Amino acid sequence: MPDPLGLIQSAGASPIQRPVQPAAGTEAGSVGAFKDMLLDQLREVNRLEQETTQAVEDLATGQRNDPDAVFAAQRKADIAFQMLLQVRNKVMDAYNEMKQIRV
Repeated sequence: MPDPLGLIQSAGASPIQRPVQPAAGTEAGSVGAFKDMLLDQLREVNRLEQETTQAVEDLATGQRNDPDAVFAAQRKADIAFQMLLQVRNKVMDAYNEMKQIRV
């Protein structure tokens, strides 16, 4: 496997001095892809929350008679929301860490 960053040196050899190029997939378009991925996940969590709310309302009005499925949908929506919240927290931590970098 080639060393794209030139960090692996053979015995006694100096690393090749060349500009570091971004790896494939780290182009300017990947920023938009990350944003689109986050927006898609937000939509998915919102959809799960809406389905859960509808299922709970249907169970309360007697239109559904499967409380296990409603509980499972509610748990799935809760886990999706918690995961999205943790991603948000990690992004905020990274942002705050970058703000602390002195130039």
